[in-house]
Amino acid sequence: MIQTLSIIIPAYNEERTIHLILDKVRQVMLIDNIAKEIVIVNDCSTDNTLARVSNYVQENKLENLIKIFSHQKNQGKGAAIHTGIQKATGEVIIIQDADLEYDPNEFNILLKPMVDGFADVVYGSRFMGGNPHRILFFWHSIGNKILTFLSNSLTNLNLSDMETCYKMFKADIIKGVKLQEKRFGFEPEVTAKIAKIKGIRIYEVGISYYGRTYEEGKKIGWKDGFRAIYCILKYGLGKS
Repeated sequence: MIQTLSIIIPAYNEERTIHLILDKVRQVMLIDNIAKEIVIVNDCSTDNTLARVSNYVQENKLENLIKIFSHQKNQGKGAAIHTGIQKATGEVIIIQDADLEYDPNEFNILLKPMVDGFADVVYGSRFMGGNPHRILFFWHSIGNKILTFLSNSLTNLNLSDMETCYKMFKADIIKGVKLQEKRFGFEPEVTAKIAKIKGIRIYEVGISYYGRTYEEGKKIGWKDGFRAIYCILKYGLGKS
């Protein structure tokens, strides 16, 4: 039985949007009366992200809902997720970016296959379904499709969006996976490693995507794409 959903929010220089995403997460009513736990990992932000979150918690008296952890030096999104996974106490864990690209109102779409007893892992695909999708970068979308194809070819999965932020895991499963990638290599690494778990049940559901431009704060670049290819090969061909 799922009692609590732990929502991991890795945050690096997100002072402009962190309070807005927290508002959205708080407002979501989860199916089956599932409770929420919000785990924020501040990856040594150089702006006022940490102060904004701390003030938000104090002003709204949310000490029992929101847990804040900080890295003493910037380590990368993957490292922040690692910390969040370690600190989460819910039976199910989902990753939520601190920007506004993904809609927390869709948590229930991902939860349903788990609540119904079908899934151990659920990915939210930006390339499935009829939900809103902001039109942005052609080559970025092609790059995502190439990375997903390469990942699928080594994992024997048929995902449509390996690089999605919205990945939901049963906590006991993801806590048992030894993760190494500290930056954006997290996505192909975790996909390759969960695919190797015997009997794992992976589902994919369509979600919305409100992408942002680099001027609006998007951080992933072409160098991360090459790292992703390296990780696909390393963890896809490796034994663990």
